[in-house]
Amino acid sequence: MTSFDAVLDQDGVRLTIDDAVATVTLTNPAKRNAQSPALWRTLTEAGRVLPGSVRVVVLCAEGVSFSAGLDRQAFTPEGFDGEPSFLDMARGPEDRLDAIIAEYQEAFTWWRRNDLVSIATVQGHAIGAGFQLALACDLRIVADDVQFAMRETSLGLVPDLTGTHPLVHLVGFARALEICATGRFVHAEEAERTGLANLVVPADQLDAAARDLAAALLAAPRDAVVETKALLGGALARTYEEQRVAERAAQGRRLRDLAGITD
Repeated sequence: MTSFDAVLDQDGVRLTIDDAVATVTLTNPAKRNAQSPALWRTLTEAGRVLPGSVRVVVLCAEGVSFSAGLDRQAFTPEGFDGEPSFLDMARGPEDRLDAIIAEYQEAFTWWRRNDLVSIATVQGHAIGAGFQLALACDLRIVADDVQFAMRETSLGLVPDLTGTHPLVHLVGFARALEICATGRFVHAEEAERTGLANLVVPADQLDAAARDLAAALLAAPRDAVVETKALLGGALARTYEEQRVAERAAQGRRLRDLAGITD
């Protein structure tokens, strides 16, 4: 994406703003953008400091890989400097462990806010936490060399960074179980065919494709997009009749707004 002055640039994360489009970039290609608690806190902060003018957020990564997943240093006895090791966390009180994981998850939740549309542009490896970060976004444009994999089970763990919900909704229970339990790679063709990817392009066209999609998303009035995203986001949790009611209510709000009538 085009470079602008960084609003935030630390711990392997850079946030830049260009009017209604924000770009969050993973900036540690030497480690294939491996993730850490410090990176997750900075991702959370990026969501908090977004100006209200932002409508589209593009998530991208420097280097040949989007993200190789959790930094393996997390599994060493010493862990990360200044952080509790995973082993220490496991030995601590259960409620404390739950609170720590909940804090980590915050880095993955704000991308689905109804006032934003988020686009992940994914090249190379997106493994474990990297796969889940791509799944955290609303839309995914992937390079033709993409390799998704959910490797947590091979480590004796489960995917816990909010990735299971969108994965099941995108590809269905059976395929999601197979992907997670085997840890196998999902390549570009399968990603597009199963709905994991909205679009597959050559790696050198990721930025251009993201710009084109962002421009298309910005073409419609903001409030109409916000209402539509909320309507679609809740559809699977509603019955058919409940969705009819929700559609009427949303359209009523839009019509009153267009008529200049405020509640």
